[in-house]
Amino acid sequence: MTFSLPSLPFAPGALAARGMCQETLELHHGKHHQGYVNALNGLVDKNDVLKGKSLEDVIRFAHGRDDLAPVFNNAGQHWNHSLFWNCLSPQGGGIPASLEKKLTADFGSVDKFKEQFKAAALGQFGSGWAWLILGTEGRLKITKTGNAGTPVATREGKALLVIDVWEHAYYMDYRNRRPDFVDNFLAKLANFEFAAAQLAAA
Repeated sequence: MTFSLPSLPFAPGALAARGMCQETLELHHGKHHQGYVNALNGLVDKNDVLKGKSLEDVIRFAHGRDDLAPVFNNAGQHWNHSLFWNCLSPQGGGIPASLEKKLTADFGSVDKFKEQFKAAALGQFGSGWAWLILGTEGRLKITKTGNAGTPVATREGKALLVIDVWEHAYYMDYRNRRPDFVDNFLAKLANFEFAAAQLAAA
């Protein structure tokens, strides 16, 4: 199986008015993400055990194995970024009623969800991700992972929404101001419609 770079679900310049410029998308998607895909394909091509496995199976197989750390890193980054693009929208920020009800039930309010999500995104030291997931017990929860870490590996639950807090995700637009990037993501970029659809399908 050869892995490929997914197309963006919007034009590269579609988020510029919402706080993410076209150059950020072109570099992040076309250079960084493409680089992970290329590296992953090269690694899988050299390992007969990995050939034919799904991306999720590759991640789980390589997780925790020092000898397969490069495989895990590139596979995790490929999976995480593929989800991240769907978590962005030119019409982002609005929360559908179905998701609002679940957020309120599990966090107390939408504002409390946003506070906890932002805290996870800012509390991730260095590079990584903050996630909204539907846990295996049926409740929404927030988690964070470093570098290429992903809920796919830990089987914590189904990922509904993710923000990339690697600096290449925001440095061109916000320099070192990660809090501003996270605030803008929640207010203007987050595709809560996608998160609601993920929840409904779970």
